[in-house]
Amino acid sequence: MTKRAVNPWQWQDRFGFVQASEVTGARRTLFVAGQASMGPEGESLHPGDMAAQVRQSLDNLETVLRQAGFQMADVVRLNFYTTDMHAFLAASGLIKERVTNAGARYASTLLGVACLARPDLLVEIEVTAVR
Repeated sequence: MTKRAVNPWQWQDRFGFVQASEVTGARRTLFVAGQASMGPEGESLHPGDMAAQVRQSLDNLETVLRQAGFQMADVVRLNFYTTDMHAFLAASGLIKERVTNAGARYASTLLGVACLARPDLLVEIEVTAVR
């Protein structure tokens, strides 16, 4: 399998994502449902704390990836949904630390939304991974 980043510009590099990710020869594709700051019993965690919710969402994402036999480096697309764009952008360095530093080169979309599944959730992260 080969992955090729498609970047007609360079501005996105400082944020850790790519404009497109071309994948050829993949044997498996994993579409991960949006991961939020939820505990193992489905309880919301870290109300009002965007940074903690981003970290928990990434922890949950890594758990799902591992369970399916994938790793963070296999991620080719991340979609972010947030109810607080300013707080999300302030905490977004955590994503670069965890995902980009793991070797992932991912296409990405960031959407501001009115609400998520529960009123205390601030962010949800949806992923596509390939192997």
